[in-house]
Amino acid sequence: MWLRTSCELTFDIYVPTPFILMLRPRSGYHQWIAREEYKIKPSVPVYEFTDIYGNLCQRLVAPPGPFSVHTSADVMTADYIDRSPGAPFVEVQNLPDTVLSYLLPSRYCESEKFTDMASAITSGYQMGYDQVWAIETWLRASISYIPGSSEIPISAVEVNQRQSGVCRDLSHLGIALCRSLSIPARLVVGYLYELSPMDLHAWFEAYVGGRWYTFDATQTELTGGYVAIGYGRDAADVAVSNQFGPPVYPISQHIEVQLIEQEPD
Repeated sequence: MWLRTSCELTFDIYVPTPFILMLRPRSGYHQWIAREEYKIKPSVPVYEFTDIYGNLCQRLVAPPGPFSVHTSADVMTADYIDRSPGAPFVEVQNLPDTVLSYLLPSRYCESEKFTDMASAITSGYQMGYDQVWAIETWLRASISYIPGSSEIPISAVEVNQRQSGVCRDLSHLGIALCRSLSIPARLVVGYLYELSPMDLHAWFEAYVGGRWYTFDATQTELTGGYVAIGYGRDAADVAVSNQFGPPVYPISQHIEVQLIEQEPD
């Protein structure tokens, strides 16, 4: 399917403020970016770099006064999410070097604390994809998904204690459970077509059967329409907006994901 995504952030800046933004989706195995638009008002110099996870990041210094960032993209993405029951567990010694960092505990995914819990959840399931499917199913049934209930990231331990959270929180717990079983897992942030209420979205991917697969405990059915912006170990790596100095928060944020009926010219 073809989707048009857009994100508009507005700020009120009091002192010159350095930003690192992560708002450009990149083409890859699951998506193709056919058109992009990136507007910054007022116009300022921008330097783009690729971080250690392959994400496109933009550095700039916002001047005092009203400041806005608008991005949009036309993206071809999969109509359906790949599923692969029975895809095997990949032994650690056979994992690609680039995947190894997603085995380790991280700031919001304390995987070392979930070994017994993950083993209980996945008991009786074949090692690999089926274990991750069991984790996703358990999250959906056991942890309440409440959009807008958390403004700041919380860790997997906190999510398990609260038994509720936003999409990012459920993904943190899913990642921690996977890693405790020596299954690499990473957080993805981006867009989801027909998400309700519409907002930026987060889900997780697990590496089994020699590739990454998408899992999302917030959705009862995984169809398609996912557009990834950033990948990382947890929310600390995939913030779409980081600023430095006196705290600055968006005074408005507007997200849209529209279906394009015809392929863009």
